[in-house]
Amino acid sequence: MTETPHPTEPTQAAFSGKEQSSDWTERTEQAVLSAAILRAERLGWNNHLVRSACEAEGFSLGDQELMFPHGARDLAALLSRRHDAAALKALEATPAHTLKIRERIAAGVSTRLEAAAADLGASRKCAGFLALPFNADLGIGLMWESADKIWRWAGDTATDQNHYSKRTILGGILAPALTIRLFEGKDAADRFVAKRIENVMAFEKWKAGKDFDAPMRNITDFLGRLRYGSKS
Repeated sequence: MTETPHPTEPTQAAFSGKEQSSDWTERTEQAVLSAAILRAERLGWNNHLVRSACEAEGFSLGDQELMFPHGARDLAALLSRRHDAAALKALEATPAHTLKIRERIAAGVSTRLEAAAADLGASRKCAGFLALPFNADLGIGLMWESADKIWRWAGDTATDQNHYSKRTILGGILAPALTIRLFEGKDAADRFVAKRIENVMAFEKWKAGKDFDAPMRNITDFLGRLRYGSKS
């Protein structure tokens, strides 16, 4: 007798269906993104671009609303993540462990900027879109994602507050560096990045000799003595 799978246990067919659905969704999104990249310089980065790209791939307005409920914001996130993936692919040729930490970050940033520059017209329009005040949250979030991927490639394994500070600082370098690369060119961006990384390394060196937890420890020790008295 053939055993019937337990109803709470997904079958292999169910897994295959989910994987196929996920693959279809990703292929579809990437196809629409590619169509948008070709049209962005002419149409700008807006919902008109989303509609045009979806029409080019044969999708109705209803399909579009299901795939891109947030319109041009969803498309901007796809573009940034495509550039992240392209940068990581290019960095595979550079073993991170062979470089000093500042060289790793410089290489990661430079490669990420060049990935965006490969779609120069679309990246410029998207950068302008993300610079709008009501898209600031998305722009910051995407730069955080990019910074996180670069740090992970560089070998960072920090899980304490340094995990967040490193990504915040690098995201703060990436955002203006990307604008400079897209509108002023590679040389200007490389100079900017080199200077900012030098500043960050100098700060990290200074910070290493400081005990920033000491003031809080002094306060808690004082409060402890008030409550429990001095230790004999």
